Amino acid sequence: MFSRLIGNEEVKDALRHLLASGRMPGSLLFTGEAGIGKKLFALELAKALNCRNRVGVEACDECSSCRRINNSIFPPFSDVKDNNERMIWSEHGDVAMVRPYKQIIRVRPMRELEREANFRPFEGAARVFIVEDAEYMNDQAANALLKTLEEPPATTHLMLTTTNPTALLATIRSRCQVIRFAPIAAGQIEKFLVDEKAMSAGDAALLARTSQGSIGRACASDLDDYRERRGAMLAVLQALTITGNRVSLLRSAEGLGGARDRADYEESLAVLEALIHDAWALHLGRPAETIVNSDLVNDLEKIAAELSSRKAASWLSEIEELRGTLEVNINKRIASDALLMGMAAA
Repeated sequence: MFSRLIGNEEVKDALRHLLASGRMPGSLLFTGEAGIGKKLFALELAKALNCRNRVGVEACDECSSCRRINNSIFPPFSDVKDNNERMIWSEHGDVAMVRPYKQIIRVRPMRELEREANFRPFEGAARVFIVEDAEYMNDQAANALLKTLEEPPATTHLMLTTTNPTALLATIRSRCQVIRFAPIAAGQIEKFLVDEKAMSAGDAALLARTSQGSIGRACASDLDDYRERRGAMLAVLQALTITGNRVSLLRSAEGLGGARDRADYEESLAVLEALIHDAWALHLGRPAETIVNSDLVNDLEKIAAELSSRKAASWLSEIEELRGTLEVNINKRIASDALLMGMAAA
């Protein structure tokens, strides 16, 4: 049932309405940030379409069809490349998924989908095919999907998920009904982490605020790693505003530039931006409980006292400019030196 999913009540109402109308579109496009539950909603809809004992318009969660879709495990990638570029069937004979392998969806699984979409349901009332992260389709895969979208059988439903709908062909978007997902409220994420993950209230509150509305990101985050990274970035701001210690700043630049890879580097920059936003908010008189890193409010208030709006805006602009160059294989150490020295001169 949709009630077991966290957040996006408007989406739940829209899907219930579609189910009640009996006019479920053949193709749906679920858009929104990563980790907010788009695939879970697609699976819940697959259950409702195939449930043998619906409760109103929703899945009962008790019949064999619901249980098998609920228990569906889409396995991790294997060492055999051939197995990773195939459509994956769930435990239910009418529900399958295509997902990217090494950030690309090739044509082979889409041709499998095209072929299977033409068959009548094997055991349920509808065949459901989920294309996860559809923005990673290459041109051949997108064109193969387009053929399926043009005339899907009445008993076939395609559900695409994406964080970047503009990366899809306009002809694909035009053939799908778009369902937009919003970030999940921090309070809902915090409650889930405490109730379902047995997390302490303090840790849950911090993860909920730093997850940017993504319950998946909150569950996957390593708090120890985050706190270590945040401590290093806090030292940067303290050196820039309170101590003026250039030696400390150069050490911080060295640590920042020593990131393992682009993702690691970008994560540190994102944490630095969040701390600047928090200090700026305190400088402007915002309540301490509204900031992301409220457990560091004492340190951030000291930074805020030495901060100006002009300086904060300039720093954020410099960081964003650097992040915009990360598509190119830049030297992170040189870039980090330039960034922090530029921030010191602002």
